[in-house]
Amino acid sequence: MSDPDLRGALTLAEYAPGEAAVLTDAERWPTIDAAGAARLTRWRAHPDAPHWTHSTGDRLSAEQVDRVRQPLSTTGWLAEHLDAARRTLRYRGMPTDAALEDFPTISRADLVDDLAAFVPLDADLSRMLHGTSSGSTGAALLIPDDVEEVARGFHLLVALAASVGAVVRADGERMAVANLVFQQQAFTYVSVISSFAHRAMARLNLHPSSWVDVASRDRFLADADPQILSGHPTSLAELLDAGLDSVLHPTVIFSGAMALSAPLRARLEAAFACPVIDVYGLHETRPIAARTDDGSFRMLDRRVHVEVLDPRRDVAVEPGAVGEIVVTAGENPLLPLVRYRTGDFGRLVTLDDGAFGIADLEGRDNTRFRAADGTLVPCVELTQQLQARGALGWSIEQHADGRLYAVISGGDEAGIRLALTALLGVPIELRRVERLIDLGEGKPRRYRSTVPD
Repeated sequence: MSDPDLRGALTLAEYAPGEAAVLTDAERWPTIDAAGAARLTRWRAHPDAPHWTHSTGDRLSAEQVDRVRQPLSTTGWLAEHLDAARRTLRYRGMPTDAALEDFPTISRADLVDDLAAFVPLDADLSRMLHGTSSGSTGAALLIPDDVEEVARGFHLLVALAASVGAVVRADGERMAVANLVFQQQAFTYVSVISSFAHRAMARLNLHPSSWVDVASRDRFLADADPQILSGHPTSLAELLDAGLDSVLHPTVIFSGAMALSAPLRARLEAAFACPVIDVYGLHETRPIAARTDDGSFRMLDRRVHVEVLDPRRDVAVEPGAVGEIVVTAGENPLLPLVRYRTGDFGRLVTLDDGAFGIADLEGRDNTRFRAADGTLVPCVELTQQLQARGALGWSIEQHADGRLYAVISGGDEAGIRLALTALLGVPIELRRVERLIDLGEGKPRRYRSTVPD
């Protein structure tokens, strides 16, 4: 889009620089020292800095700085969590002896309809931040985030990195972490982490619209050289497509929000020579599980409880069967969710060491496609075939007449066409794009079907 007037018509006020700035730096970082303040000034005024749209800090007191470095205890957490839930308007009628299974399930629609009903009446709102969750199907939410819980999330990443031998430490003036997106408009900011020696972190938009020019983006990233890179597969793929693996040297990479394909993981590992950790979670629930390979997701040792239920009833599926992932999440004291239906599907499994895991995870839908002979083929079978033939990402839709429309990023086009034809035996209209971002910004849905299931 080249017409400036047309570009202006798409501008959203919430992304305007300084639109929501209400705190001073002293309020954003109560414990900041001279070195931290100088570091913040340096990145804000960096000659190649992006167009910062926001200013945000962790707001941690000295006592909170000490607390957030350690994970919350999980001893007896579920009973305490259900007590907290009973102090919300939503569950005020639940008897004190009600067990987890006695609570009805809830969904995102319930939060959209009346979010305040899920906040404990005695919640300490002075600790509240708010975060936006757009979801994959619209219905945006402003979620009450707790300052300690948000800050503790960085130390979870550090611990996960350490579990695979990647050590993250305060290292000179290197940025600690960069959270990456790739979209026309985005929240961007630079901050310092009070509980990590006031080292810098940033949320960066890799899209050219966020920078004076692409050369500035590359110079800024080379100078920052963050130890941790986090993003969703679209933004991480952009690092490779833009050749930024030549200037970045991450200790670890985290992928989330969307499914990470095995071929893209392999490309990232080869290009950056570091572990790539795929994290499963939602803004509402926080991280639930993670994996360091292409196997099952391992449940994290956190205040989180996972059930796999029938999508239509509040009953568990047969052991090992695919069902909807339902999460009870106790990390955020401002939003004690009980039996939250995620809209994601997978199988609950026991790993070799006895820990629980999630296998065959397909985010946001349990789509099944109708083959020419009338049989129903689960989308996980398509995933297996697409990944085996090198696809980095895809969007596949079956119309009511049975015809399949597929867009794939990367991979062997002829091989994928052959595999999908063999799997389903229906007419296929297939288009291949070179870059993952060409599938669309945000979180494009991988599978859709309007064929009656």
